[in-house]
Amino acid sequence: MARNLKPSTYRKICAVALFLLGAIVVTGGAVRLTSSGLGCPDWPTCEYDQFSPESGIHGWVEFINRLITGLVSVIVILAVLGSLFRSPKRKDLVKWSFGLVAGLIGQIVLGGIVVLSHLNPWLVLGHFALSMVLVWNAVVLHHKASDLDVPRLGKPFRQFTTVLTSWALVMLATGMLVTGSGPHTGSRDDPIERLPFSIREIVRIHSSTVIIFLVLALFFTVYVFRNSHAISLRSITKTLCVVVVLQAVIGWVQYFTGVPEILVGLHIAGATGLWATLVKSWLIAHGSG
Repeated sequence: MARNLKPSTYRKICAVALFLLGAIVVTGGAVRLTSSGLGCPDWPTCEYDQFSPESGIHGWVEFINRLITGLVSVIVILAVLGSLFRSPKRKDLVKWSFGLVAGLIGQIVLGGIVVLSHLNPWLVLGHFALSMVLVWNAVVLHHKASDLDVPRLGKPFRQFTTVLTSWALVMLATGMLVTGSGPHTGSRDDPIERLPFSIREIVRIHSSTVIIFLVLALFFTVYVFRNSHAISLRSITKTLCVVVVLQAVIGWVQYFTGVPEILVGLHIAGATGLWATLVKSWLIAHGSG
């Protein structure tokens, strides 16, 4: 990588890192939804002393997901090198890029433990939660790499985005409990442990958090578009509206149609996109550049 890297070039690297870190969440979900969680029963190799699977679609699904993790590792390394060679060099970008390294190492180690624990549902949820931390880190890095002088908005906007982001964490947490209690165990082999919750009750709780979030998002949208001081928030708020509506529709349709795999996968993608959008909204409102 050339020294004196242009800020625009580094921001593109950060954008690719953000995209791939979001994509790996979806491909990881695909592993579970295709019952390929134990397609590679060993770690770090796939099948005992073999790097790749001998045969079978489930082994290859899990193996390809591991290869994508390798691709993510490459772009994270480029993000770190780019922060060191970027001109002008900024210590905050170096710090956030190394945050990606720490998170990715944690993901790789935790992923191995998940396999060796026979897909323990609590560890699977921890795997997803750490993915959301990585997405948050990547959004912050990409935002800060823009070099834009974003003015800090008024206190109501800062408080509103904080409330939305905080409640989204509650919504994501209850959604993870639904997933851990649901029918998609991640493997077709021996019975996989599920969380000790009634699926009907935990879905009701999650739905309640979603309804509250929808009301908050509606008030936030109206407030942003009726306030002339919130012009910088309007574009990301439009994106937020689209993602929220699609996510809510997919969530309810999947429940009433028996949680088909394709809709669950779209719901995972939507949750990742929603979280990234909310983090971006918070950064804009707080003038974090």
